[in-house]
Amino acid sequence: MAAEVPSDQGACPTIPAQGCGKGKGTPATRMPSEMDKPLISDHLVDSDGSLAEPHMGAPRVGILGSGDFARSLATRLLGSGFSVVVGSRNPKRTAGLFPSSAQVTFQEEAVTSPGVIFVAVFREHYSSLCGLSDQLAGKILVDVSNPTEQEHLRHQESNAEYLASLFPTCAVVKAFNVISAWTLQAGPRDGNRQVPVCSDQPEAKRTVSEMVHAMGFMPLDMGSLASAREVEAMPLRLLPAWKVPALLALGLFVCFFAYNFTRDVLQPYVQEGKNKFYKLPVSVVNTTLPCVAYVLLSLVYLPGVLAAALQLRRGTKYRRFPDWLDHWLQHRKQIGLLSFFCAALHALYSFCLPLRRSHRYDLINLAVKQMLTNKSHLWVEEEVWRMEIYLSMGVLALGTLSLLAVTSLPSIANSLNWKEFSFVQSTLGFVALVLSTLHTLTYGWTRAFEESRYKFYLPPTFTLTLLVPCAIILAKGLFLLPCFSRRLTKIRRGWEKDGAVKFTLPTDSILAEKTSHV
Repeated sequence: MAAEVPSDQGACPTIPAQGCGKGKGTPATRMPSEMDKPLISDHLVDSDGSLAEPHMGAPRVGILGSGDFARSLATRLLGSGFSVVVGSRNPKRTAGLFPSSAQVTFQEEAVTSPGVIFVAVFREHYSSLCGLSDQLAGKILVDVSNPTEQEHLRHQESNAEYLASLFPTCAVVKAFNVISAWTLQAGPRDGNRQVPVCSDQPEAKRTVSEMVHAMGFMPLDMGSLASAREVEAMPLRLLPAWKVPALLALGLFVCFFAYNFTRDVLQPYVQEGKNKFYKLPVSVVNTTLPCVAYVLLSLVYLPGVLAAALQLRRGTKYRRFPDWLDHWLQHRKQIGLLSFFCAALHALYSFCLPLRRSHRYDLINLAVKQMLTNKSHLWVEEEVWRMEIYLSMGVLALGTLSLLAVTSLPSIANSLNWKEFSFVQSTLGFVALVLSTLHTLTYGWTRAFEESRYKFYLPPTFTLTLLVPCAIILAKGLFLLPCFSRRLTKIRRGWEKDGAVKFTLPTDSILAEKTSHV
């Protein structure tokens, strides 16, 4: 990549502040590199070689660029009924990479007839298009580029705004930058359908939005071109909605892991001189994962309880929740999926427990001990029943969590009506919490009352995890009482404690069931 030329020299292909002039700059030479190799395999494009030729009246669209995104964009446009002409600096080399229905030619010829031209080149190559300023005058330029994180922080203006400054006689539109080349190639059914669109020219924005619709996507009006910087930041964000839930899960894991390490490894080493550090990779992790999963699941339903209590106290639903509670409610889906992830890992780790060498040694030692004590039959009825119930509740809880996780997928959630979705996420979610509580209680059984279980005077881990879920179950039970449920239903139907309008709750139970629940 050639070094940037100081802007005070003022000639294209440098970067003039006021736009490109009519003088033509000398195009920079480019050495072949790994970037010349297409990311998308040739057979995907070859399969599109049989695309039907566009009819004579098809809208003509131009593309400047011959990279992976330009190839996928041409394929999608041809499949949507557009006539495509691609402008390349080396059309002979790149013509074989595009569908046969697309016309691949030099950039000067490609921008002559189309009214809409997609600029599929990197920002540093915008200045090389300055020689086309006369041919591009009055046309719509669609900027599809994305900056890197360093470029986004370094430049004060977006790529689209910079392109508009170079071509002031063109209508610049920012669009398609959040869509990957693979999504364009495979179709919108396999990716996000929304395409943010912004421009200072309403007519140009309307034209591009119609093209987005024709290509099977959904345009999202983001306003003027000043929003382009925000639109270009969207692909740079790494799971923004998962940051807080992931940190929460990680924090819980570290805390419970340290607690279990102190009880199960450090205490035997300090007080009894036993080396049980071999438990760290599997046993301690497996004891920690269900604690994290259980607490995360309870944190999914705790904000709903707090919101209901707050509405009862205020006597209205028209006052905003505190910001921390509002954000908590918005992150419940991510917290629930992390809970399912930890529970699934716990199940896998549990299946691996008998495979450990230490477990086999323990079985042999137990058998030898039984022979030395002349015990021919070892059977504790209470322990047998406890383990049977414990495993059964765990399987049922994991199965219910799996159903919750599946219905949280957009493709599944969109196929459910509100009543069905609410039943799965609210009712079955609470059932999963109850099953998990029973699973934990049968695991603990009477261990909470045995003095030997309090190592370093620390209570068993399961007793700590029961605090929040039991409080939620108790609060849910209280809200089912008529004195609370009727008042809460009235509030959610618009009644206010200090309101002038008198409100009478219908006695029809069907109407009461239609009231939404937090």
